[in-house]
Amino acid sequence: MIIKTNKFKSFFDQQPGTSGLRRKTKHFMQEHYLESFVQATLNAIKEQAEGKIEEAPLIIGGDGRFFNKEAIQKIMRVALANGYKHLCIAKGGILSTPAASVEIRKRKASGGFILSASHNPAGLNEDFGIKYNCENGGPAQEKLTNRIFEISKALTEYKITEIPEINIDSIGALILASGAKIEIFDGVKNYADLMQNLFDFGKIRTLFENGFKMRFDAMYAVTGPYAKVIFEDLLGAPLGSVEHFIPREDFGGEHPDPNQVHAKHLIDFMYSAKAADFAAASDGDGDRNLIVGKKCFVSPGDSLAIIASEAKKCIPAFKGGLKGVARSMPTSQALDLVAKKLNIESFETPTGWKYFVNLMDTGKCSICGEESFGTGGDHIREKDGIWAVLCWLSILAHYEKKSVQDIVTDFWKEFGRNYYQRHDYEGLDAEIASNFCDNLRGKLEEFIGQEIGKYKIRYADDFNYTDAVDNSVTSKQGIRIFLCNAGKEEVGRVVFRLSGTGSSGALLRVYYELFEREKINLTSDEALKDIIVSAQKFLRLKEVFDKDKADVIT
Repeated sequence: MIIKTNKFKSFFDQQPGTSGLRRKTKHFMQEHYLESFVQATLNAIKEQAEGKIEEAPLIIGGDGRFFNKEAIQKIMRVALANGYKHLCIAKGGILSTPAASVEIRKRKASGGFILSASHNPAGLNEDFGIKYNCENGGPAQEKLTNRIFEISKALTEYKITEIPEINIDSIGALILASGAKIEIFDGVKNYADLMQNLFDFGKIRTLFENGFKMRFDAMYAVTGPYAKVIFEDLLGAPLGSVEHFIPREDFGGEHPDPNQVHAKHLIDFMYSAKAADFAAASDGDGDRNLIVGKKCFVSPGDSLAIIASEAKKCIPAFKGGLKGVARSMPTSQALDLVAKKLNIESFETPTGWKYFVNLMDTGKCSICGEESFGTGGDHIREKDGIWAVLCWLSILAHYEKKSVQDIVTDFWKEFGRNYYQRHDYEGLDAEIASNFCDNLRGKLEEFIGQEIGKYKIRYADDFNYTDAVDNSVTSKQGIRIFLCNAGKEEVGRVVFRLSGTGSSGALLRVYYELFEREKINLTSDEALKDIIVSAQKFLRLKEVFDKDKADVIT
């Protein structure tokens, strides 16, 4: 096996965000770019490893987007040149993010490279991404990602093998002359096996035998093969229940983000006379979920809270109860109400699944979630779209005659309702967006006592997080403005956060939330109109960003 050392000029834009490194596909395709990031990652991993890690398996796969297969070949060559002895490649390069976590944990791998830009569009002119998951199956912690970035800025060479292209479309194993093994495995099997251990598939199957109808939209992305096996083959959902199930390099030209904007066709179907009993969708890499009933869209915050409230009764994996729950700071506070009733701790973390990992690894958290349609449990160390759908099917199977709307309404009657919306301002000038947030930070004390609509600002801060396990501090995670009613009771909030998931320009997310105990049957637009209009005027969003409204509202 011939190993070359390729020299290049250092790249200075390879700092991983909350979900790895994301750039335009063409940017990744430039000479040396991907290889240099992989080399920097491997260098950082070896620095922090307590022992020799090259003997353990290294998992590689992705969501099937454009450049996925070519990138896998490059990663294999760099990994082999760096001494890795066992590479495990998902057949066809297709491996969902949650399934990658399953494989890493089951195979006791040193970690894995996941190729995905998640819910971002795919294609030559769209987005690509790469992230490294560690031996626990979870995303690299900030200490490691910071070190990767530092190494990348000084890196001027990488090692790479000169081997022919490896066929990754057929299951099997190849032993190289060096003794290294390249294994092509079924990316669905181990994941499907785990789901059968967590849920009562027999009970869910009975639901379908009794005429229950569902529709799952894989959005031409990675979950198609998983959904066909699990929902149609194993659970007996009628043939055709899973649509858009063959992954495409461009996701069919669509935006694979399961929300009210990009999955509008599915929501429209569920509000029509032809609606199924239940519908769901997942995103590009399979870690997000959308839940819809007949004329009933379930917000991510409500979905997370309902799963937590029903887990012990409906899901065998949680029959012993929950250890604790967690949510990202911008996520609806409905989960906190459930935790209070269950007498368990509810953790509030920054955005990014890596912050949940410490809690799960130390037994402090069983279920967690983010407002961006991500929900998961401690069975792996990633959010998991199909797992969330199976949670809902388990709840529906438990209650038999109840619809999704019945379950949601019962929850609101018991806990009250957290009305919630997220407004995304995309493609902003990065300097203007950063200055806007810095300006807000400087005025937080001045805000106290001022009015936003019929509410007063009770308190405002810049969210900082102290890890409950290792006491590390993460700062500047979002500006929170808390609102109170005339009785000085805290009833809502407005949150501002610059997101790290975009591939170009700045992405500002503004979150609006209002709690109502009695008025639970309004639309989100009706309930939040006063806060939204007043907050936008109070903070001069239109003037600052020259936009009449947000680009995406979910």
